[in-house]
Amino acid sequence: MQLYHHPFSLDSQKVRLTLEEKGIDYTSHHVNPLTGKNMDAFFFNMNPSAKVPVFQNGSHIIYDTIEIIQYIERIAEKVSSGGNNLNPSSREVVRWMHKIQEWDAMYLTLFHVPEKYRLYVSKFLRRVIIARMAECPDLAGAYHCKLREAYDIDDKLKNAEVSRRSENHLVRLLDEVELKLGETSYLAGEEFTLADVMLIPVLARIELLNLEEEYINSRPNIADYWVLAKQRPSYKKVIGKYFDGWRRRKTLLKTWCFIRIRSMLRKF
Repeated sequence: MQLYHHPFSLDSQKVRLTLEEKGIDYTSHHVNPLTGKNMDAFFFNMNPSAKVPVFQNGSHIIYDTIEIIQYIERIAEKVSSGGNNLNPSSREVVRWMHKIQEWDAMYLTLFHVPEKYRLYVSKFLRRVIIARMAECPDLAGAYHCKLREAYDIDDKLKNAEVSRRSENHLVRLLDEVELKLGETSYLAGEEFTLADVMLIPVLARIELLNLEEEYINSRPNIADYWVLAKQRPSYKKVIGKYFDGWRRRKTLLKTWCFIRIRSMLRKF
């Protein structure tokens, strides 16, 4: 089983947490969207949306996050039960999974990145897409769609209403989570489930953006839950390894330096 992902990607984190929690072995392939690796022809042929993660098991390729997670769950159930008595997630767990997935972290994230860095990366990625269009004429139409999408995102980031809607959506989600965690230890009951796997990367993104005072610490049930979640081995391997403490600066600096070098090389 192959997983194409990146540590920065919220959806990649959800899938990797599932793999770790279920104890499923896989081969890891890093595909960094910030450096345009997701636009390479090999990956683009697998998933024309150019989004990570992509999960491959033989000839079977999945790139919808919830579908990947549920597929991994079925594999884990088959292994543990010998193929009998499969127990998929309850409706409550699935409901929470979809509710959390409905919130798109992209705009909240980009609105909190300094504009000069955001514009630099955006310009760099557009150049990557244009270069790929020239290199792969058979994929030019799909690449053109991605180029248009990149311009659309830039336009939306000029509209404060887009940020406001994203923040309001997050507030509604967290308020519902806070209420639920006042009744149960975990999001869908007294046991850790795939609903929690979906929530943990959202809280990690909030912390990465230094917004925990506003969104996490102001909600005592979520704050207590977050302390416990960060103690899980899966969190430490998938997220903490890259973003806790000084590792956050190292991870971000490494990517930024790579982009600068690639950008300078393209000028020669």
